[in-house]
This record gives sequence, C-alpha cells and structure tokens, in this order.
Amino acid sequence: MTATPAPGGTAKLAGHQVARIGYGVMQLGRPGANRADQVELLRSAARAGVNHLDTAQFYSDGRCNDLIREAFSPYPDDLVVVTKVGAVEAQQGLQLAQQPQQLREQVEANLTSLGVEQLDVVNLRRADAGPGLIAEGDQIVDIDDQLAELISLRDAGKIGELGLSNVSADQLRHALDAGIACVQNSYNLLARATEPVLELCREHGIAWVPYFPLGSAFDLGQDVTGHPVVTGIAAELGCTPAQVALAWLLQRYDSTLLIAGTATPAHLAENLAAGQVRLPAEAVAALDRLG
Repeated sequence: MTATPAPGGTAKLAGHQVARIGYGVMQLGRPGANRADQVELLRSAARAGVNHLDTAQFYSDGRCNDLIREAFSPYPDDLVVVTKVGAVEAQQGLQLAQQPQQLREQVEANLTSLGVEQLDVVNLRRADAGPGLIAEGDQIVDIDDQLAELISLRDAGKIGELGLSNVSADQLRHALDAGIACVQNSYNLLARATEPVLELCREHGIAWVPYFPLGSAFDLGQDVTGHPVVTGIAAELGCTPAQVALAWLLQRYDSTLLIAGTATPAHLAENLAAGQVRLPAEAVAALDRLG
C-alpha cells in the first residue's frame, strides 16, 4: 500500500510501522459532501504513503467508517485503522456512552460498519474533563470497569490493541498493566496541559497521538497558525504556519503520530508535506518557549 516514502517517517503502532503523519477522517462526515470525492481523498492519502487512519462509529453516525470501508475493503495488510469508543450519535447530537455494556455495543457497531472481524486499535475516550462532554450521573464510570470490558473483547479477538484518549498521567499509569498501544490527548504548541502524559508515553515507548494539533474549537484563545512566532518562522522557512506547528509536534517525540484531519486535497497535501519541514534549533527553541 505504501508505495511512496512514509510522510514524516515511521513509528510503531499495533505491531505495524505506520507513517507518522496519518489521517483523521472526522471531517469527511460533514453533510452535503460528494461521496465519490471523499472516497478518492482517502485513496489519495494512501497513495501518498498514509497507512494510519483515525475514526469512530460516532463520527456522523457511522458515515466515516462507511467511507473507509468503501475506499479500502478488502483492507491492505499494512493499513492500521484506529477507532474510539465512549460516545454515540443520538437525535440530540453526540452523547456520552461510558458504561461497559455501551462500550461493547460500540465495538460491535465499529466492527459492522468497517466490515472487519477485528478492530486494529480501540481507544477508550474518557470524559473526566474537557475538552468536550464531561461525564455526569451514570456516565461517571470507573476506568477499571471499562478496561475489564475492553480486555475481554481483546481476549475474544474483537480488538487487536487498546489505547486511551483524554486521560491524565495518573490514569495512564494506572492502566499500563492492561497494555496500552497509544494515547490520544489534546496537545499543541499553545496548549500543553497534558505534557506529563507525553512524558509518561516517552518513558514507556507508547505512541503519542495529539489531537487539536492546530488549536481547539473549545478554546477560542488558541490560534496556533496565527501566532506571530509561528507565522514568522514559516515565512523564514518558506512553508505554512500549519506545517511549522505539525513539524514541531513531530520533533517532540519520535513516536508521535499525527492525525490532522481535512476534507480537501490541498490541505491534505499541506499536512503531509509537514513531514519534510526541518526546524532549525533556534526555531525549535522559540517555539518551545511558547508553552
């Protein structure tokens, strides 16, 4: 599948060497888009060397998974599709689904929509704190109960490996014995509250997958690509501010995997080209100081 050099080089995920710049498919679920164009965008990412896709059944009520299945089934051996559980799409919009039985139902729904017998990686999306929905009432569930359910599904062969999303360092440390393949947390140049989680991933060789790499819709104070230090470095290097921000993330840890999402070929090409950006030491130092 990866006929061209892997964007950003490679790192290990779920027993595979995957391109360090992957593709988050959430934006493909937007209504009104041309389905054939979306399928072609997925295939063009693969032709460019991408073999790590990030998805979830709750992205547009399964539409994103359907697109992945149409684009790639039967799936190439080197394609790693990572999904997540912890929420569902409902009439009133996204809602949490953190109970163990709900997690099991979501795993089954992902298996069906992707058309596979085993999910490569399933991330447990915790909801103890933002960004996004925060658990209340019966949605406040002990992480051990959730992990026990997912481990049971892994033992049954329905899950390949487990990951965590939106967790603290204490939660990751607590879950290490379960075998954690990756961690997805919100993290970027201007928002580094989860740095202790990154440090723990470094210590244990766990793949680090930062989401909101260019800023968060939940925090209007984040404007990574508009920050004058970022735009200044981009101008000096002849690249875009987004490429500077993504290149900085890649150089933080050699097992960082990016899943920047887009619905346009131009932005996809821009994101993949970030793997070719080399930040001089003085630029790295200036960017480090922003945190």
